[in-house]
Amino acid sequence: MSVAPLAVLGDAPAGNPESGHLPHVIAWNLTSRCNLECAHCYISAGPSESAAGELTTDECFRIADEILALNPSPRFSLSGGVPLLREDLPQIAAYASERGATVVVGTNGTLLTDERIEELKAAGVTGVAISVESLDFKYHDRFRRGHGSLEATLAAVDRLGEHGLDFVIQTTLTKGNRDELRALADWSAEKGAVSFNAYFLVPTGRGATMSELAPSDSEEILNELVDLHLKYLGRMMVRSKCAPQFMRLVHERAPDSPLLNYGTRCPCGVHYARVTPDGHLTACPYMPLPAGDLRVQSFGEIWNESELFRGLRRGEVGGKCGRCEYRSLCGGCRARAFADVGDHLAEDRSCAYEPDGTRPVVQSERPATYGVRVEAELAWTADAKARIQRVPSFVRGVVVKRVEDYARRGGHSEITAELMREVRRTMPVDFSKRLPFFSRDD
Repeated sequence: MSVAPLAVLGDAPAGNPESGHLPHVIAWNLTSRCNLECAHCYISAGPSESAAGELTTDECFRIADEILALNPSPRFSLSGGVPLLREDLPQIAAYASERGATVVVGTNGTLLTDERIEELKAAGVTGVAISVESLDFKYHDRFRRGHGSLEATLAAVDRLGEHGLDFVIQTTLTKGNRDELRALADWSAEKGAVSFNAYFLVPTGRGATMSELAPSDSEEILNELVDLHLKYLGRMMVRSKCAPQFMRLVHERAPDSPLLNYGTRCPCGVHYARVTPDGHLTACPYMPLPAGDLRVQSFGEIWNESELFRGLRRGEVGGKCGRCEYRSLCGGCRARAFADVGDHLAEDRSCAYEPDGTRPVVQSERPATYGVRVEAELAWTADAKARIQRVPSFVRGVVVKRVEDYARRGGHSEITAELMREVRRTMPVDFSKRLPFFSRDD
């Protein structure tokens, strides 16, 4: 049987026909209003901010349509400030999810009542990212400048579990909480988080006044994260954010890790971008340098023609990042380079590794499946196609490979919805929900 590319399961992404780059993940800061005033906030959100200048509901709809015209199945991460302060959050989420986007929401958790969680679920939101800086009430509340904030956040985590909405725990590591890393990850797993994301501070916004970790401290923490990644593999994803050096250590210490199936370099401006509250498009939330203005340009025009994005896609970075043998796996944090020296293509000075410039470039031994257009090698029934179409484009290749490999081992020549349910049943308990096509109702 001749089987067409899996793009037949949905509209073929348009993207940039010259480069093949697609906007797989969009971080969308809907507002800079917030009920807290966190020490590290990259957009300096807080209670004193107003709604003036924010994109209107209709402008958000238009921009969503323009993104979906390039990629029919992206992931939108709606955040702020606190996006729950926008009354139209459910309408924006529903508009995007009904048209094919996977929608998640990022928040400090303090406003997540039972009613708001059900409202988000009804709007098609599939997950929530919650920020927890420490399990010590004094540290967390002081860091986030809100008395009682940790108590409210922990209650929200429990509510998300009760309502069956997947959640991610996110922690920004500093000198004050770095010794709590393992306890935070263990607690996250016990609560049922699908992922624990350890953020490394980028000095921008209010975070510009904070001290970064020393490179040697970062290296030690990244090794701890690899330990935790291996400990919770199959149960909870553990990874770094804004520290792509993590992938060098994963390659060295965990060569069988599924993380190496992804394009592991910093995705900023390559597969990822950020929309600001007033409609500017940047390479990522931590890089304020605008690529364009969505109020006067279309998303497609900026995505395909911005010199900022084109430069990031060429991958020609400087300093030790440019001569490092791990530049294909890592490449350094571009936002940190910009924050440190004003050049987004400069070296990432937070890295402790010192390349000598003589070693061959290290490549993952497995082909990356992040965002790639995968050819189906087996036949897929209509109901199986409908399920796989709901998987975000950036992980679809991983999911397809997993399902087809399982089918071959079992002697199956066709992928059905029942076979996909069977794949779910063979996975470790707690992991089945991590793949988007596995419904809890199956």
